[in-house]
Amino acid sequence: MPAIFLDKDGTLIENVPNNVDPQLIEMKIGAIEGLQILSKAGYKLIVITNQSGVARDYFPESALVGVEARLNEILEKADLSLDGFYYCPHHPNGVISEYAIACECRKPKPGLILRAASEQNIDLANSWFIGDNLSDVEAGHT
Repeated sequence: MPAIFLDKDGTLIENVPNNVDPQLIEMKIGAIEGLQILSKAGYKLIVITNQSGVARDYFPESALVGVEARLNEILEKADLSLDGFYYCPHHPNGVISEYAIACECRKPKPGLILRAASEQNIDLANSWFIGDNLSDVEAGHT
């Protein structure tokens, strides 16, 4: 099955740096309509996002549960749902040692895409990545 991999901040939702407050999450203009078209075309909808705020101690990893729940709540109102929400909590310059690593899941590396593909039987050759910066493009290309 093909998928659309979606960057979260600045692509799916308005970019509010290091925001994990579910009440501040607002969809980008046109995002819902675009997702409806992609879903009806048979694509899985999967978020792939770097969340270095965990490694930098801006917020706990557990805060991302509320972010995912809020996204699903918003999408449910439009008869949509995410097929996956994958995030990288790492950053080599982080201050929390368990997250302060160079990993394979931080975009532009394709680790999260490959993990999602393996877990959900995704046809990568017929999938796309939609993002707002070069690390998204490179991750999708790789």
